[in-house]
Amino acid sequence: MWYLPRESHRDVSGLPKDTNLTDSDKPTPLQSRASGPLTGKVRVPGDKSISHRALILGALAVGETRISGLLEGEDVLNTAKSMQALGAGVERTGDFAWKVNGVGVAGFAEPKAPLDFGNSGTGCRLVMGAVAGCPISAVFDGDASLRSRPMRRILDPLEKMGAKVVSGGAGGRLPLTVQGARDPLPITYKTPVASAQIKSAVLLAGLAAPGATTVIETEASRDHTELMLKHFGAEITSVQEGQHGRRITLVGQPELHGANVVVPADPSSAAFPIVAALIVEGSEIVLSDVMTNPLRTGLFTTLREMGASIEESEVRGDAGEPMAKLRVRASKVRGVEVPPERAPSMIDEYLVLAVAAAFAEGTTIMRGLQELRVKESDRLEATAAMLRVNGVKVEVCGDDLIVEGRGHVPGGGVVATHMDHRIAMSALVMGCASDQPVTVDDTAFIATSFPDFIPMMRSLGADFS
Repeated sequence: MWYLPRESHRDVSGLPKDTNLTDSDKPTPLQSRASGPLTGKVRVPGDKSISHRALILGALAVGETRISGLLEGEDVLNTAKSMQALGAGVERTGDFAWKVNGVGVAGFAEPKAPLDFGNSGTGCRLVMGAVAGCPISAVFDGDASLRSRPMRRILDPLEKMGAKVVSGGAGGRLPLTVQGARDPLPITYKTPVASAQIKSAVLLAGLAAPGATTVIETEASRDHTELMLKHFGAEITSVQEGQHGRRITLVGQPELHGANVVVPADPSSAAFPIVAALIVEGSEIVLSDVMTNPLRTGLFTTLREMGASIEESEVRGDAGEPMAKLRVRASKVRGVEVPPERAPSMIDEYLVLAVAAAFAEGTTIMRGLQELRVKESDRLEATAAMLRVNGVKVEVCGDDLIVEGRGHVPGGGVVATHMDHRIAMSALVMGCASDQPVTVDDTAFIATSFPDFIPMMRSLGADFS
């Protein structure tokens, strides 16, 4: 089952209008109540990470790229719009189907207006990397949430490659102007944290540099950029570095060719109906074509360790990315300890994992969550607050989250989302099985990543009103 995006957010090209897409000045609260069993078969939206990268690499390639299954949430649409502003041809050809005519490596034109990424840190940071390798200037901007998020750890390696920050907010915050390098330099860069955004920005800038650009990670992050670069014709290698790390080397100045990309269903979006089905008694749902890249499936591993029934079948792949059908049944889950080295493979899913932990029997300890503090909000503290206001005993110890599961959640609280789509969706999932309804103060920002989350969950039987 597919859900078409709301056309009110589009102009005739399929790209977002020059408006505040989320209408954040008009909060849209919603209440979630305990429901009967969730049942049905759905395909959640296309993976956001793959969607961003397909658009960007399609724009940097020579020739035509066809993308099917693209996530048509606001974050991705803003990336599409930025590619158009940088000179690429971008066109929506059908439901979730897009065509990109690229300009070639280092071929971006200087945009006439600021590039507005709305709420999307991924889109903003990856495009910064792509622009850093071009001899142009571009202004990067976003909404209030994105303006508050740090960009310095992206800018540091890009400046080593020859890019310059001409103007910007305190600590490298948006809005800021980046002057790309006229003669970009290849570098060897060791990332300070496991971050696919840092790695990807350096690799995208390295496309325009002569020789080899190398990124070293002590903890392996998502490898979508490496896989897709190879799919578009780049020469790139990835080898083990230490116990958990990777050394990724890209040969610069390739001629990328246009390619067809099938975007798998987003495991981060699938996490919400999966956890809802696990905690609502009698539920059984099927999700099709969910990405099963091992660097993205830490949540599935953890839920299975907790006793969850999640079965895979019909495994296939495209552009190096594996996908499978998942069958999920309601399960009695127990508390576990989640090791810190698993964090990169599930960094966006800890919020909804905390909901599963609240319904588990026993204590769940999630370690090494420092990256949650620099997301759309301080997600570590916001997750703890979401649970506390609904009667769950939870503690933040340094960068660890400890949830005391009692097999049920009292509910009855009002959750502050802090303009964060994943907090809103996690809270609504919690209300599907809580003793009392859970109220979310604003659901407008759900549209940034999962525009039709609410109707999809209602189609499965969730009681949102």
